Amino acid sequence: MTPKTFKIKSFGCQMNVYDGERMAELLSAQGMTAAPEGEDAELVVLNTCHIREKAAEKAYSDVGRLRRDDGSKPVIALAGCVAQAEGAEARRRSPMIDIVVGPQAYHRLPEMVASAARGARPVDTDMPAISKFDAFPQRRRASPSSFLTVQEGCDKFCTYCVVPYTRGAEISRPWGDIVAEAHSLVEGGAREIVLLGQNVNAWTDGERGLAHLIRALAEIDGLERIRYTTSHPMDMNDELIAAHGEVAKLMPYLHLPVQSGSDRILKAMNRGHTAAHYLSLVERIRAARPDLALSGDFIVGFPGETDKDFEATLDLVRAATFASAFSFKYSRRPGTPASAMPGQVAEEAKDERLAALNALLDEQQRAFNAAQVGRTLDVLFEKPGRYPDQVVGRSPYLQAVHVSGTADLIGRIVPVTIQSAAKMSLAGRLENQLEPA
Repeated sequence: MTPKTFKIKSFGCQMNVYDGERMAELLSAQGMTAAPEGEDAELVVLNTCHIREKAAEKAYSDVGRLRRDDGSKPVIALAGCVAQAEGAEARRRSPMIDIVVGPQAYHRLPEMVASAARGARPVDTDMPAISKFDAFPQRRRASPSSFLTVQEGCDKFCTYCVVPYTRGAEISRPWGDIVAEAHSLVEGGAREIVLLGQNVNAWTDGERGLAHLIRALAEIDGLERIRYTTSHPMDMNDELIAAHGEVAKLMPYLHLPVQSGSDRILKAMNRGHTAAHYLSLVERIRAARPDLALSGDFIVGFPGETDKDFEATLDLVRAATFASAFSFKYSRRPGTPASAMPGQVAEEAKDERLAALNALLDEQQRAFNAAQVGRTLDVLFEKPGRYPDQVVGRSPYLQAVHVSGTADLIGRIVPVTIQSAAKMSLAGRLENQLEPA
């Protein structure tokens, strides 16, 4: 029997969140409905991430937890990057898995579900040239802040990374398709659009690059904010830097991964840039947009990293100053060049370096947040808060902002005076709630 209810659980990056939303739209278009929170679904899609070590083991553990007390189970689809990496092996490792579908093939999910209902166990990990986007229904409902994938895949082949193998080569969606989807999102309620790509600033449509696309989207009535992630330093061109200073709707926030401050390690990582090049980019972008909030990615304990190399990373952090960051211990990924490199760093050393790096990054993040106290920031409210009569939104710098307020604020951009700051969020009051001086 074909399932009538579904649940999609997405792990990892924003692109997986976007993929999960599109899979839900595809299934809904086939007459299926999302299972209410807390209720069993007849189909469960595990939309997996493969960026960290043991990701596959975690995926199989998640599969095992879907077995019910009475011994029954839903139809289980393993999707995303673990599915792409494992392929048919996934079914051999876990007989509970009914469907294996990679991130470039999930437009075929409805027919694969129908096939599974007939007793088949379909696998599709093909990588066609973005034909999947043509299969999606028009987007009719959108969150106040909505994702829009414009580019997929990666040609950079950083030596630690599995993305080129699980997501394929860099491919850009056509200009017209992106603009049409952006209009649909705005008509469906989006006030902010976040452009997504493994290397989003590598997006191109002939002579036009990401900066041209951002300028075009900024002309859409009702779209108030634009962001993009994740970018690569080698694709940060003059036009995009200029857009940060000239396009008011482009938010003053940039996630620009660097990974290390050591040129020796950057070369071993095949990053294609030096620490000085990265810092020069940051200086130029801040010259265009002085209040820019910078975010980054860091890996500690990459093979061959010495104490001196790690100190160079700390020096880069001190020079650049980050409003937020994501930091990780190096994770050995099977099949990547770095997994076979000599000089694998001991876990104890990785732990010590990660703690030292996080202490510095936390200090910078707290200082950036504290600097907002007393300022009035425009906040896009996105959802109810954890407590009654509380709503949560995002500042232009992507900080979570909590205020006392009602649900009618959701989807609106409202001035908020910031009263306090923590490491991960801000708290404030709506301007019309402030006491007279």
